[in-house]
Amino acid sequence: MSQADSLQVFTPPADFVSQATISGMEAYRALCAEAEKDYAGFWARLAREHLSWKVPFTRVLDESNAPFFRWFDDGVLNVSYNCLDRNIEAGLGDKTAIIFESDDGSVSRISYRELLARVSRFANALKASGVRKGDRVVIYLPMSVEGVVAMQACARIGATHSVVFGGFSAQSLRDRINDAGAVFLITADGQCRGGKALPLKPIADEALAMGGCESIKKVVVWQRTGADCAMQAGRDVFWGDFVAGQSDVCEPEWVEAEHPLFLLYTSGSTGKPKGVQHSTGGYLLHAVLTMKWTFDLKPDDVFWCTADIGWVTGHTYIAYGPLACGGTQIVFEGVPTYPDAGRFWRMVQDHKASIFYTAPTAVRSLIKAAEATPTVHPRNYDLSSLRLLGSVGEPINPAAWMWFYENVGGSRCPIVDTFWQTETGGHMITPLPGVTPLVPGSCTLPFPGIQAAVVDETGTELDWGKGGILVVKRPWPAMIRTIWGDPERFKRSYYPDDFAGQLYLAGDGAMRDAQTGYFTITGRIDDVLNVSGHRMGTMEIESALVSHPLVAEAAVVGRPDDLTGEAICAFVVLKGVRPEGDAAKKVIKDLQDHVGKEIGPIAKPKDIRFGENLPKTRSGKIMRRLLRSLAKGEEVTQDTSTLENPAILDQLKRNVA
Repeated sequence: MSQADSLQVFTPPADFVSQATISGMEAYRALCAEAEKDYAGFWARLAREHLSWKVPFTRVLDESNAPFFRWFDDGVLNVSYNCLDRNIEAGLGDKTAIIFESDDGSVSRISYRELLARVSRFANALKASGVRKGDRVVIYLPMSVEGVVAMQACARIGATHSVVFGGFSAQSLRDRINDAGAVFLITADGQCRGGKALPLKPIADEALAMGGCESIKKVVVWQRTGADCAMQAGRDVFWGDFVAGQSDVCEPEWVEAEHPLFLLYTSGSTGKPKGVQHSTGGYLLHAVLTMKWTFDLKPDDVFWCTADIGWVTGHTYIAYGPLACGGTQIVFEGVPTYPDAGRFWRMVQDHKASIFYTAPTAVRSLIKAAEATPTVHPRNYDLSSLRLLGSVGEPINPAAWMWFYENVGGSRCPIVDTFWQTETGGHMITPLPGVTPLVPGSCTLPFPGIQAAVVDETGTELDWGKGGILVVKRPWPAMIRTIWGDPERFKRSYYPDDFAGQLYLAGDGAMRDAQTGYFTITGRIDDVLNVSGHRMGTMEIESALVSHPLVAEAAVVGRPDDLTGEAICAFVVLKGVRPEGDAAKKVIKDLQDHVGKEIGPIAKPKDIRFGENLPKTRSGKIMRRLLRSLAKGEEVTQDTSTLENPAILDQLKRNVA
């Protein structure tokens, strides 16, 4: 890869281009032209070529009930069959599907044949317990092979799974079980992270005891840590007992392409998390295409996505995409800094990973660690197996991009900086490594078939070089189908009347470079924060703060953070006297712990400031733009003439604990 000019443009190396699945810009343009000429035909061809159908589809795209689009809806298939059986039928039964490394460093390998047997046994146990096609199953597990088995088993019998991140609180788990109307909960006694055993089953028990979870008929408990945990007779069963005696053969439940494969809850601008519903056929197609085109996956690659299965990245690029392509992948239980911050690089070296996909937050934390402790610098490890790097979850800043490129990729590995969302199912704007000249900090060009644009508030497309609102102009197969139980919220959130219901609103700002047309994501336009690639609604955090007995009012905003991309800053009005000094520090810790318990540790505000009031207009509206300036440490230059209490700004600016 050569540096082209002072703008730091990196062109794909010739040897990578020559072997790439999509090779050269002309090949990319040809795919885009095919989609432009015959949009439905383009996706139909790919769906027939890359997926195995029990009943072939004859209808491609139904737009009659927009924006509730339907893709391949008269086709019938099964995701688990596409991920497992067809690979075994193709002679890959003995190929390693998953290399699992636990927190303590122990390693196990599981072949496609063994994975299918384990999935089938668990699927048969679910069916024997009464779980049927369309039932919702909540999965609250640590990173593990068992997590993948549970997801695949649900897909195999047509149950709709909803994975809840293992770091979420009892309240968050309860809310998701309740909203989904789940009949089953799959959890573990605990999880191992950073050398510590952390509880899961007690949190699940607390969630179920809160009320609103009466739909749960059974709780399956995987014994990960061996910790004692309460087991309710008639409801709770250990994983081993649950699958005992079950056959390792399970005929797939063939489902319609539009059958809900999973619900994944993501934060919105209201306090209620929203259940993003994804389909079966369209979702799997995009997972496969992006594995083959964005990651250029080859049969001998060792792919490693460091995400958790509790997030959409862990769905598309762990549980489904790599397996549907017959790949070998690494699944990692632990954290990148245990037993030291060389863990990632040691694992790349030991497992000979060739494709490494991680978050900018992880990169930034490892940069900091390498500077502080030279022994964990990537240069001390053999990373020669790497041929491709990837970034996910948030925009990666140019400095971190360059460090990643030079120190991890040896200045020879392309970096695919992927923009996508829980709602999109897979990559939307991303370099293709055998095609795209790279610019640090830019996600470059749309994936073939994705028609992205930057528009103003009226939906009018803007000239290149002007910043605006990112939208997608045409539906695509992997897109969100609805918000579970709330179709009106789906329309309001993603197809607003402001755009005549015609454009998908991504919720991000963006601009296109005036010369290249490359996209750069400029940040969220709604009240959703992106912390370490995890999206959280400000209202959800505010609601957690206000539920503390000391808090009268709270407003939450984000501010740029070198480590997490965005940090949570909370402005709080207490019911009593505004504390100072050590008293303020104690209240801050109490509030941080409270939010961690209500939502999860990732939602803890990094900065909490106390005021006697919040900056409000005379009509009572909190002026959040002023709070954003205060959180960033900027001078407030905006018009404050409508403020009822302008003096409060000085108080909030000074009150940095």
